[in-house]
Amino acid sequence: MDEITRQATRHWTLAQPAVSAFIASVVRDFRDRDDVLQNVAVAVVESFHTYDSDSPFIPWAIGIARRQVGLYLRRRSRDPLVFDDDAVACLAIALHEEAQERSHALDFLQDCLGSLDGRAKKLIGLRYRDDMKPAAIATETDMTPNSVAKALQRLRDHLRGCIERKSLEASV
Repeated sequence: MDEITRQATRHWTLAQPAVSAFIASVVRDFRDRDDVLQNVAVAVVESFHTYDSDSPFIPWAIGIARRQVGLYLRRRSRDPLVFDDDAVACLAIALHEEAQERSHALDFLQDCLGSLDGRAKKLIGLRYRDDMKPAAIATETDMTPNSVAKALQRLRDHLRGCIERKSLEASV
């Protein structure tokens, strides 16, 4: 596999859930969704050489998906329940905005995780990095499972508040 195909595959793997959600918002039949998604994946790989790496990949891939959905809708134009091009464009814009918000939230989460102290960082790491349940964490940390669960809930609340604060600060 050459390097361009490898890069296209990496980008596509991250973008595929957002592109799939966009397609699912327009294409009702699940078999048709799979076909359209497969056509988009092929088109993304085939046209990856035109992608500008300085711009976000997901909107670029959704642009390709819009064209593929448009082709699908034209083929299915006799179906009275398909979306017109304007509706598809609005859905693409909304999905792009949602993807950007989630991307910012993940950036804020990284910042907020960096601000945690030693014990909190250890608890979060054991739960989410190591995928341990509170009972197993309790054994590792000499805490009770109930106190682990409560501490994790407080940490999630703290992180949620931190993300919300950073999001508000960024929007001002």
